[in-house]
Amino acid sequence: MLKLVDSGARSHLPFSPAFIAGDLMFVSGQASVDSASGAIITDTFEGEMRRSIENLRSILKAGGLSLDHVVNVKSYVADEADLALYNQIYPEYFSEPRPSRSTIVGVLGTKLKFELDCVAYARATRQQAERIG
Repeated sequence: MLKLVDSGARSHLPFSPAFIAGDLMFVSGQASVDSASGAIITDTFEGEMRRSIENLRSILKAGGLSLDHVVNVKSYVADEADLALYNQIYPEYFSEPRPSRSTIVGVLGTKLKFELDCVAYARATRQQAERIG
């Protein structure tokens, strides 16, 4: 089963917000953009990170999921100096047990300070996961 999630935050760029493939939802990179027009909203690092995660949340919701369904996050931070704030804000959105995560620094150019994408699991939340080890 393959479903296109075509609502929530949108972009004017040539990509789809998300696809659900079987039990997994793959959400495209979300940045500090207006959720209706896709226009970039320049802000502080904190403002851009929060807006990006809210855009992610709206796409997950459109697919019937929440941040608790997210099992993997890839984050992109423009400036290494923002990593401490990134790690301070992140737990406000992703509770225990946290998703697996990769963070890549210095790859966004000059227009954005933060972006993230994710994979979510539709059948259960992270809190329902069986612990091994």
